[in-house]
Amino acid sequence: MSSYKPVAIPTYPKLGEKITKDTVYWRSYKNPVQIKEFGAITKIHFSPNQPCNYAVTSSTRIHIYGQYSQEPIKTFSRFKDTAYCGTYRGDGRLLAAGCEDSIVQLFDINGKAALRQFSGHSKAVHFVDFTSDKYRIVSGSDDYSSKLWDIPNGVEITSYKEHTDYVRCGCTGSVNSDLFATGSYDHTIKMFDARLEKSIMSMDHGQPVESVLLFPSGGLLVSAGGRYVKVWDILKGGQLLVSLKNHHKTVTCLCLSSSGQRLMSGSLDRHVKVYSTMNYKVVHSFDYADSILSLALAPDDDMIAVGMTNGVLNVKHRKPEQKKPPTAKRHPRYRVFVRGKDYVPKKDDIFISKPVREHLKKYDQLLKGFRISEALDAVLEPEIRCRRPEITVAIMNELKRRGTLKNALAGRNEQQLSTLLSFLLKHLVEPRFAPILVNVADQIIDIYSHVMDQSPVIYKQFIRLQDVIEKEMNYEEELLKALGMMDTLFATMTMKMEPPQGDPIAISNSSSQEENVTTCV
Repeated sequence: MSSYKPVAIPTYPKLGEKITKDTVYWRSYKNPVQIKEFGAITKIHFSPNQPCNYAVTSSTRIHIYGQYSQEPIKTFSRFKDTAYCGTYRGDGRLLAAGCEDSIVQLFDINGKAALRQFSGHSKAVHFVDFTSDKYRIVSGSDDYSSKLWDIPNGVEITSYKEHTDYVRCGCTGSVNSDLFATGSYDHTIKMFDARLEKSIMSMDHGQPVESVLLFPSGGLLVSAGGRYVKVWDILKGGQLLVSLKNHHKTVTCLCLSSSGQRLMSGSLDRHVKVYSTMNYKVVHSFDYADSILSLALAPDDDMIAVGMTNGVLNVKHRKPEQKKPPTAKRHPRYRVFVRGKDYVPKKDDIFISKPVREHLKKYDQLLKGFRISEALDAVLEPEIRCRRPEITVAIMNELKRRGTLKNALAGRNEQQLSTLLSFLLKHLVEPRFAPILVNVADQIIDIYSHVMDQSPVIYKQFIRLQDVIEKEMNYEEELLKALGMMDTLFATMTMKMEPPQGDPIAISNSSSQEENVTTCV
C-alpha cells in the first residue's frame, strides 16, 4: 500500500499594499505618546535649534515640551483670552503669539513676562511669524489686515488691508527677509514685499485658505483650503502647478520635511497625507482618532507632533537604528561539527540520505483515516477559515474529487451548518474560490432545503445566500452587456478601409468575391 500524499494547498497572489521605501521609512516611528491639553490644539512649532523643544498653543496657554517629556517644562499663560500661533524665532530664543484680544505678545524663552506687546489690530490675531532677519514680526488678524512690526522699537512699520475677509494664516520667506505671504477666508493668497506699499502677487485658491507654506528656496508656495492642496510657482507670477484633492474634508495644516522632498497635510478627516515633491503623489498616510488642526515635524525628522480638536497631542518618535550585534568568536572545535555541511555530491558519489519523518496536518491525518466529516470540521475552525480560507476550500475540493463531499456535508447540527453557511456567504463571490464553493452551495441546498424553515437562523442565512447569488448574476449580466458593446465598438474601429483603385491585390480580392457570390447564387 502506497504512503498517503498530503493535500496540496494552492497559493494565491496576495493583493496587499505595495511596500515601498516610504512605507518602511514612515512606519519606523514608535507607538504614539498622547498628551491631553486644555482645549483644541491650534498650533505646534518646533524650536529650530537644539534641544528639540516644541511649543503647543492650546486655549489660553502655550506649553513648551521637551523632546521626551510628557509634562510641559515651561508655560506661558499671560493671555487674557485664547492664544494663537505660538512661533519660535529662527534662533529659538524668542517666542511670539497672537491673542483673541487683538494683541501680539513677544516672550523671552527663558522668562515668563512679555518683553513686548504690539497693539494695533482691532480683532483677534490668528497668524504671527518672524522674518528671516529676526528683527521684525508679521501678523494677520480678523480685521482683514496684516501688519509688520519692529521688534527693537516695538512699533508698527507697515499695515496692509487688501484682504476682504479674515486673515487666518501666513508665512515668511527664508531667502528674502522682506517677502511674506498671507492667506485669507476671501479665497486669496497675497504676496507682499515689505519695501512696497501694495501686494506684489495675488492667487485665487478657490476656497477659504487655512494654511500657506513657502518652500525654503522661495520659488514654490503651497496653500491649503477646503479639500484642496495647491502648489503655486512664484517665479512664474503665481502660476498654478498642481491641485491635489486627496482629503475628503477641510485641510487645516501643512508641513515640510527637513530635506524638502516630502510634503505633509493634515485634515478634519483625521488623516495626514505624505506627498512626494517630485510628482506630488501620496506616498504614505497616517490615521488619527480625531480631526486634525495642527501638524509639525521636528527639524531632524525624528518626531511627528499632531494636535487634534479634542485637545489630544499625539507625538511619535522615530525608532533608533538598530546596530548589528558583534558576531561572537567561535571555538576552534566548531569546525568539526559543521564539517561537510556544504559539500556538494559529485556524479560518481553514492548519496545515502536518512529517511525524513513526515508530519501531517490534522486535516491530513483525518483524511488519511477516512474521517471525512471530522476533516471538514477541522478546516472550519476559526484559525483556519478566517486566516487561511484557501485551506478550507482545498479540503472541500479534495472531498469533491473523492466523491465524498455530500457525505461530509450531511448530518450537521444547527451550529455546524450556520458556520458553513457563514463561510459561503463570505467567500462565495471570490473568483479564486467560486468554482468550488458554488458546487458546495448546491450540495447544501439539496441536503437541507426541506428542513431550512425549522431554524430561523438557518433560514435567514439561506435567504442571504440567495441574495448574494442573485446580485452576482446581475453583475455578470451587466458585464456581459458591457463586453458586447465594447466588441461592437472595436469591430467598427477595425473594419478595413476600401483599397485604392488599380491595386492588383484589391482587384483579385474583388474578383474572387464576385466568383463566390455567383457560386452561392
